[in-house]
Amino acid sequence: MNWGVYHPFEYDIFIIQMNDRLVALRVFVRIAHLGNLSRAARELGLSQPSTSRILANLEHDIGAVLLQRTTRAITLTEAGADYLARVEPILAALEQADHAARGTGELRGVLRIALSSSFGVREVIPRLPAFLDRHPALRIDLGVNDRYQDLITDGVDIALRLGPLADSSAIVRKLGQSPRILSASPGYLTRAGVPQSPEELQDHAVIIGPGGPGPNAWVFSREGRRLAIRVRGRVTTAANEAATAAAVAGIGITVTSLWGCRTEIAEGDLVRILADWTMEPVELHAVFAAGRPATPAARAFADYLMRELKQSLPANINEES
Repeated sequence: MNWGVYHPFEYDIFIIQMNDRLVALRVFVRIAHLGNLSRAARELGLSQPSTSRILANLEHDIGAVLLQRTTRAITLTEAGADYLARVEPILAALEQADHAARGTGELRGVLRIALSSSFGVREVIPRLPAFLDRHPALRIDLGVNDRYQDLITDGVDIALRLGPLADSSAIVRKLGQSPRILSASPGYLTRAGVPQSPEELQDHAVIIGPGGPGPNAWVFSREGRRLAIRVRGRVTTAANEAATAAAVAGIGITVTSLWGCRTEIAEGDLVRILADWTMEPVELHAVFAAGRPATPAARAFADYLMRELKQSLPANINEES
């Protein structure tokens, strides 16, 4: 194309080609993350043959095979992995530029969130309607899963993670924290008695779940005094819902964040114990993939959730007792 002279037809062809390339890049990124062409096609609102053709044309234009197809999966080739790492920041920058140019704060596209099932069902999903009402052009893809989700591989925009974070190069932002509390069912406490000190926990049935400060010792503090109590679980589980349900069933005493049991406390299914002792709070972090800017939707959702959670916890945790 001769940029020195304006030719309407050539310019129109150039614009069409650029739009086609952007569509192709978005198709490639979603297939690469999902590892499935059909799922990518459904998510993007395209037919499977069209999606396959777009990918094939992109590879033809580039002159390299980006994705290896087998009967079981689609995986990145070495060239594809390098191309993905270079393309994603470009698409993210374009999205931010579009958002800034609109100047309205309107969010569009798909926001992909990774989070645990318990925290998602209890604290995040109930808050989604208000956020979506503010941004009617935005769609949300919830990756509700208790396994660790890789932000790059799974194509996650924002991961919500509770507790200690593993060392990584990811970008992290603290959104809030929730107190850890001990609780048991009224029936269990009637049967086994109410412990009056952390030391007495060693004589009780204990449920060890993910909300506890550690699998073998629970650490308590009061007025400068610190106690580490070794516990042996009658029931051990990696799922908060299972630990809370076991406590409600009367199996024993458990530790969880207030986020993980506030409904049961409020309804009287669980009773807080040893309220005059404190434990380390459970921190919530928003995690963004390194090497690419956080999307406007991811940043806006982090801001929104931080405000919501701060307002939802009582100023004095003993008010919940």
